[in-house]
Amino acid sequence: MMNEDVKKVLISEEEITERCKELGKKISEDYAGKNPIIIGLLKGSVPFMAELIKNITIDCELEFMAVSSYSGTESMGDVRINKDLDRSIKGCDVLIVEDIVETGKPLQKVKDLLYSKGAVSVKVVALLDKPDRRTVDIEAEYVGFTIPNEFVIGFGLDFNQKYRNLPYVGVLKEELYKE
Repeated sequence: MMNEDVKKVLISEEEITERCKELGKKISEDYAGKNPIIIGLLKGSVPFMAELIKNITIDCELEFMAVSSYSGTESMGDVRINKDLDRSIKGCDVLIVEDIVETGKPLQKVKDLLYSKGAVSVKVVALLDKPDRRTVDIEAEYVGFTIPNEFVIGFGLDFNQKYRNLPYVGVLKEELYKE
């Protein structure tokens, strides 16, 4: 069972739901009168994005991108765009939905790419922020929770494509990823 692999629950499903209500309200206020394009970064952002957009009360459009920089638990350093946008964003306000901001490298590359495609503004909403791992100077404008430098899974976050469907954010037992 997946739950047996969890060392501890870091953020409960209820805490995530409540925080998404707060973030949705703030985003709706900040983007009032605009029609932002909300871009989910696949695959990790999907549960967070689904919960978040239920709480955004303004007109918006949804898009997805897939970027990769990880293999197992370590960042590979390079960032690849595996799926690009299906439409133009020239002249648009963009809000990137990210599961977690760690090193910041993938996020910086995506932001630069979106600006090069003509976005007027590019902001970020992240479920989790892990500032202890940051290697580039970038911050999300909207953050669900700031967490310590632990290996987290659940609510979209994975280890080797597993555990994304846990309804909470938990810490993975070290013996499952350390050799």
